Amino acid sequence: MPVTGTLYESAHAKINLYLHVTGRRPDGYHLLDSLAVFTGAGDRLALHPGHGGAGAVSLDIAGPFGAGLVADADSNLILRAARLLRAEIGGTDGLEPVRVVLDKMLPVASGIGGGSADAAAALRLLLRAWPGNVPRERLMALATELGADVPVCIDQRAARMGGIGERLDSAPSLPACGIMLVNCGEAVSTPAVFRARAPVFTPAASLPSAWPDVTAMVRDLSGLTNDLQDAACAICPTIRTVLDVLEAVPGCRLARMSGSGATCFALFDSPQAAQDAQAAVERPGWWVWAGPLHA
Repeated sequence: MPVTGTLYESAHAKINLYLHVTGRRPDGYHLLDSLAVFTGAGDRLALHPGHGGAGAVSLDIAGPFGAGLVADADSNLILRAARLLRAEIGGTDGLEPVRVVLDKMLPVASGIGGGSADAAAALRLLLRAWPGNVPRERLMALATELGADVPVCIDQRAARMGGIGERLDSAPSLPACGIMLVNCGEAVSTPAVFRARAPVFTPAASLPSAWPDVTAMVRDLSGLTNDLQDAACAICPTIRTVLDVLEAVPGCRLARMSGSGATCFALFDSPQAAQDAQAAVERPGWWVWAGPLHA
């Protein structure tokens, strides 16, 4: 379709309610078992008519966490997604030039899949703007090539992640509840965390098909872990400070780090309870968001 107006996509924060490292492949990639969920916090992408040759994609970056991000075609996941999609479609013939604007609202290198969600949102945007039929199987293969967290961010729905992140299975039905996200403002390197973790593996979790209420969900999640949390806390001790603050907040049912850090989350009985507790958590330099946990 010709790009005559502006198209929008949201890139929601992905949270790992638990994360077990179950093994390691011969190529060095770690195998994971995790329950990923999504929140209302997120980046926003806008696609406008662009300039240049067929299939040209330019990228502008704005927002409170946009400083320092570079629109480099080799490293930026949005531009890499565009390049992969062009190749999958079969070239640039008939592809409109577009300009993508990223409003970066999520902290960078923070364990909540911000860059992965941006890449997935870019794929969704470009599939709306450019002609071509990309079967879902191929779309998910492109997502996996971009990064282990990108496939789950395509649909932005709760899912059980396996393999290196590319294997997605149904998540348990989740009860309505609230969640608070807190990032201490310190970026944490995922490769450094994996290098620092104890060289042991945790079996995949056994999960029910549904949790009837928050109490049942918290009970089961409390018996699971984030296998990267201790290593991340050793690298960035402020993560432990954040967890201590969250655990002390009235109404917190469970506090844990997401992904490889540094963002931590706390579960509450309701979105209102999470929002009511927000003022008690806020500190200078910390990013805090509270609202509903989306299934």
